[in-house]
Parts: sequence; structure tokens; C-alpha cells
Amino acid sequence: MTITGIGATNAHARLIIDSYERLTGKKLLEDEPLPGTEFEALYHLPFIVLSHGHEQDPVLNFGNLAAQKLWEMDGDTFTQTPSRLTAEPMEREARDHFLRIVNEQGFIDNYTGIRISKSGRRFYIVDTTVWNLIDETGHNHGQAATFREYRYI
Repeated sequence: MTITGIGATNAHARLIIDSYERLTGKKLLEDEPLPGTEFEALYHLPFIVLSHGHEQDPVLNFGNLAAQKLWEMDGDTFTQTPSRLTAEPMEREARDHFLRIVNEQGFIDNYTGIRISKSGRRFYIVDTTVWNLIDETGHNHGQAATFREYRYI
């Protein structure tokens, strides 16, 4: 495992899984992971799952192997990257506006946007779901996203 910090915990993975289901009414995973295996279940999914914290300038705190590969980063680099840097400078204002809407509404389905990898490779993320990471007490811990489709530009 090359990911460390809060995102490398089963508790954070459980927050991603549970908040997705609570807000969207859908399941993120086909099969419920056994207790203590939540991180591994998310980390090895064949589709993208990532999250960032709730800081003023949110930092990515989880990215599964598929996300790390797409953004061309190892786990440690990924989880030290401000999430705004996943979008090109000209796309960041639109991204920030979109994330404010997610924060207010809880989640949004069917988002498509342009992102950029560490090496500068541009790609569309397609049919993306972005949701707030809300625990069972209502505390907001950040936001997460998942998507299965992307297209290089």
C-alpha cells in the first residue's frame, strides 16, 4: 500500500461507502465488504473512487489504484495534492462552483468535466457522482467522487 493518512483507514472507507448510499440511495459496491476490509475493497475497485477533506483548500485524502493510475501519481503524492490541482487553471472556477452546489445539495449525478493528470494529460470525466462525506451524526468530512468512464482529449 502506498497510501497513508486518514484515507488509508477502514473508517474513512466506511464513511465513503455509507455516505454514498445514504445520500444517493444507491450502493457503491456490489457486495458489502466484511468489517475491517473496507479500505481494501475500495482501493482495488476497477473504477475511480477518490475523496478530499474539508479544509479551506481541500487536499485529496483517498484515491484508489484506478484513480492513482489515471492521475499518474503514487498514493503518497496523490494524498498530498490539493484537489483543485486535478483541474486545469481555466477549469478551476467552474469546478469550485460545482463543488459548492454539491455541498449545498448533498450530491450530484451525471457530472462531466475536464481534468488533468500530473504529467499534463487532459481527460473528460464522464457520468461522475460527487457527494458529501457526511457521517451518521451529520458532520461533513469533505467530498468524494466516483466514475467509471473517462476519455482522453
